[in-house]
Amino acid sequence: MNALMPNYGYPTVSFERGEGAYLFDMDGRCYLDFAAGIAVNSLGHSHPALVSALQEQAERLWHVSNLYAIPDQVRFAERLCGLSFADGVFFCNSGTEAMEGAVKAARRFHAHNGQPEKWRSITLEGSFHGRTIAMLSASKNTKHLDGFGDPADGFDIVPGHNMSALRDAITLETAAIVAEPIQGEGGLRPLEEDYLRNLRATADEFGLLLVFDEVQTGFGRTGKLFAHEWSGVTPDVMACAKGIAGGFPCGAVLATDAVASTMTAGSHGSTFGGNPLAMAVANANFDVLTSEGFLDNVVCSGEALQAGLREVADRHPDIISGIRGKGLMIGMVVAAPFTNTQLGDAARDADLLTVVAGENVLRMLPPLIIGDEEIKQAVDAIERACQTLATSSDD
Repeated sequence: MNALMPNYGYPTVSFERGEGAYLFDMDGRCYLDFAAGIAVNSLGHSHPALVSALQEQAERLWHVSNLYAIPDQVRFAERLCGLSFADGVFFCNSGTEAMEGAVKAARRFHAHNGQPEKWRSITLEGSFHGRTIAMLSASKNTKHLDGFGDPADGFDIVPGHNMSALRDAITLETAAIVAEPIQGEGGLRPLEEDYLRNLRATADEFGLLLVFDEVQTGFGRTGKLFAHEWSGVTPDVMACAKGIAGGFPCGAVLATDAVASTMTAGSHGSTFGGNPLAMAVANANFDVLTSEGFLDNVVCSGEALQAGLREVADRHPDIISGIRGKGLMIGMVVAAPFTNTQLGDAARDADLLTVVAGENVLRMLPPLIIGDEEIKQAVDAIERACQTLATSSDD
């Protein structure tokens, strides 16, 4: 027992340094990192562009608060708006903060337009929107809420891909529909494009806002800058974080002018959000993500990785029953009686780092810079992990 609270359990692996898609533990053992800080380290570890941006900014200015103008913050907001549906951006520090801001913006929009009674949000079963009391209440996962009292009011949960249930849940108090284009923590479950289009049409029909949680799917993870681009559906508000600054804490709420303009002075804020350090790294990260051909390579790498994993699944159907996801956000559905934790542990023993998710899924969320060699190494490691589990089940 050390001085840390035990909410993360007691991890046994500690890393000394990272380089590209690899991590090195305290004993010098090398691991292929297909967890990427849970979809955070988009450009891998110690990317020279990010290191240079952080070092240069650290020598000039760290923090002043949003009482003062931060030029790089304005620049990054303008770049985001230029390549998205948005007209305005609010910066914060994390995904759950971004989702809190997005829900607040949706409520504020209706109040500002003379409908303060509209404050509730419809969310989907299997969603995950963060760890604050409000965002836990938006998902109502009993495990995550255990011991924290009654959920906060304001969220009505319906099953995904069921428009009848969603429409039945709409009341005069409904302000927004909230959805992840791909449910990450819920088990790498993509929402069908037709369903996303129906969400947009229903929001328009009832005068609601459509809020997308792209905390995990945004910033190139699926091969588009934002995952909703695959469907052609645009939200009114969107929450982002994770890959936005390649590992430096940063989050953002993006919104149309109709929504952003209602967030007037004093309506919301953040002490650290959009600070000079975060903005320097976020702009440098964005330079790489938006460079010519980068996202095309993410698509190609994702297709190659999924193809390799499907071959492994075909050889071990009793262990991996399916592969799903998009781009470099991939889930392996683990077949009972095996668990995603067992397969993840066996993969780690084969020097590959992964992340568990709901529905007994093991996630691969590698840096977006991986190539053929890393893909082959990862597929080989999953093959060895499956062989290990198959052998253990025979004993």
